[in-house]
Amino acid sequence: MINTLYNSDIDFGSEEGPPHFTLTGEIGILAATGNTDATSFKGALRSEHETKHWNNNYSAELLYTESLTEDDDGETTAEVTAQRFFGYVQFDYKLKTPGRRTFMYADYENDRFNGYDYRASFAGGWSRRMWKDEESSFRYSVGPGYAFVAPEDGTETNVNNGFIVRASGEYQYEWNTGALLRQFMSAEVGQDNIKTRSETALSASLFDSLAMKLGITLSYDTQPLEDSEGLNTETTVSIVYRFF
Repeated sequence: MINTLYNSDIDFGSEEGPPHFTLTGEIGILAATGNTDATSFKGALRSEHETKHWNNNYSAELLYTESLTEDDDGETTAEVTAQRFFGYVQFDYKLKTPGRRTFMYADYENDRFNGYDYRASFAGGWSRRMWKDEESSFRYSVGPGYAFVAPEDGTETNVNNGFIVRASGEYQYEWNTGALLRQFMSAEVGQDNIKTRSETALSASLFDSLAMKLGITLSYDTQPLEDSEGLNTETTVSIVYRFF
């Protein structure tokens, strides 16, 4: 079943569930030749650590795209057209009431083409698992935090370091065939900018430790930098492998 494979995205068991640690890796590669010569790579690692009092989630992903272009003299050069790293951690501390928790969250983003050297944020507050049954689950987090931005040299921006309110929610549904739908959404609301992120993923099990995943990621800034798009989209087909 997919829930034993792709369990880095699943909130396991009850508050009294047994401790466990999971690690999954994801890789997607696209190579195009002919009229367009380009290579794209996306890799990710995700982990969940469940203990009696904590439920911790870790994630790191890398996107890289390189295109070959030919100049007027017929010389071919390689040009990087996408390069982004994004990682986050979230620690949920379980309260005595089942499903209710407090959380601490931190993320870091380094995108070569969004005009920033890096962006980071941290937040803390209230987290709750609304329900979890054999088919579906839903949980959310909300709380105050602080965002850091570091524009590239010579880049002007109206977005500054400042306090934010962060909210996120995650819904999952599993069919009896083992296919899994995951929908995650988050928003960071600050005085200068609102940053939102949506992740939609559909996974299907191939073998005991292998699954195929179709993913769509949307990220949006209300105040993008000059010469940068406010909306960015990623569509990937990848293989997910469970290490343990």
